[in-house]
Amino acid sequence: MLTFLALASVVFLGIVPEQSQAIVIYTGWERHALVGSDVRLSCSFFSWRWTSEDVTFSWSYRPDGSRDSISIFHYTGGAPYVDNKGPFRDRLEFVGNPGRRDGSILLKNLDFADNGTFTCDAKNPPDIVGRPSSVRLLVFEKVPIQAGVITGAIIGVVLGLLVLIVVIYYLMRFLVARRVFSLSVSKHGKKKKEGSQQRQASSVADPSKAKAAASEKKKESRKDKK
Repeated sequence: MLTFLALASVVFLGIVPEQSQAIVIYTGWERHALVGSDVRLSCSFFSWRWTSEDVTFSWSYRPDGSRDSISIFHYTGGAPYVDNKGPFRDRLEFVGNPGRRDGSILLKNLDFADNGTFTCDAKNPPDIVGRPSSVRLLVFEKVPIQAGVITGAIIGVVLGLLVLIVVIYYLMRFLVARRVFSLSVSKHGKKKKEGSQQRQASSVADPSKAKAAASEKKKESRKDKK
C-alpha cells in the first residue's frame, strides 16, 4: 500500500527522476605538426540537454609504443587543471569554451617524444554516458605531403594533358582544312589559266578565224562611227 502511494505521488506531483541520455564526443582523427611548433587538439560534444554548469572535460595521453594512458588535463567546477607531473605540465594550455561545448587544448613546443594518442572525455550532467574520442598526434621534422595533395596534383596533370591534346587536335584540323583550301584555290586558278591559254593557242592556230574576228571588229567600229 505504501509503495502504491509513493508511485502515485511521483506521477501526480511530477517528481520523475531525470534520466540520463547518451552524449557523443568528437575529436579529429589525426593531427600533424612540426618539431617545436604548437598544435590545437579539438574536443566537442553533442547532447540533447542544455550545457550544464557542471560540464566536465578530461584528456589522457598514451605514448606510441605504450599500453598505458596517463591523465594530463581536467576541466571541472568551472576551472581547468593541468596535471603537474605529466610530460605536458608546462606545455599545455586550455583554449576551449565549455559554454559552447568546446574542450580544446593547446600543446606547445612539440617534440618527437610527444607522438601518441590523445583521448578526450566529456560529461554534461545528467548526460554522462558516452564513448571517449581519440586523436593521434604525429610530430615530424617536416610535415609530409598529404595524400589528398598528391591526388590533386595527379588529377591536375591529367586534366592539363587532356586540354593540351584537345588543343593540338583542333589546331591540326584547322591546319589541314587550311591546306586543303589552299590546294583547291591553286587548282582552280591553274585550270582557269590553262583555259585561257588554250583559247589563245586555238586563235593562233586558225588564222582565218582570227581574220574573221578582226573584220567583225572593224565593221562594228564603223557602225559606231556612223
